[in-house]
Amino acid sequence: MAERTADELLLERAGAGDQRAFLELYERHRLPVFRFAYRLLGSVELAEDVTHDCFLSLLRKPGAFNPQRSSFRTYLFAAARNLAFKHFRDSGREATLDELTEEPSAAERQQPLRRVLNEELALKVREAVMSLPPLQREALILFEYEDLSLNEIAAVTDTDVGAIKARLYRARERLKRALRPYLRGDRELNSGREIVTLREA
Repeated sequence: MAERTADELLLERAGAGDQRAFLELYERHRLPVFRFAYRLLGSVELAEDVTHDCFLSLLRKPGAFNPQRSSFRTYLFAAARNLAFKHFRDSGREATLDELTEEPSAAERQQPLRRVLNEELALKVREAVMSLPPLQREALILFEYEDLSLNEIAAVTDTDVGAIKARLYRARERLKRALRPYLRGDRELNSGREIVTLREA
């Protein structure tokens, strides 16, 4: 039997009522879950709700996580995704979302198209990402922001790698069209101070 991860051990203790173990799990994974939910939903308040509900459901049903099927990180992203898409369905906003006007401070470490220094360009990139259909936006966020592999994204979204590749391709083509004034060549994004390239799938 494979050695259990620190997350699995913490989850076992949390499920048995160890509050410190749960808080440690929460602190280890809260920011990535929040960032993902925020970039999908475009609302700090909704992202906080999704993050809260994601960890609350984990506390209530720790047995729902099966380490044989996925990593703990993949499981959390899948849970957050389900909660976010439930909001899309409930609000009838599956096609588009309002544009973002500001990025939360927790998200400053990396932009979806690598690091974007120019503020005007950063705003245009956020607007372009938020204008993508939800499934394309989700694939791009997980790949570019969270550095998940294609296989991990397929596990989060419960689909196959081919579909993820197609969504990424369509998302990138849309972004290229939307950001054409800032593009140099076919794949480079010129921010004025640096050139940013998309991560290879």
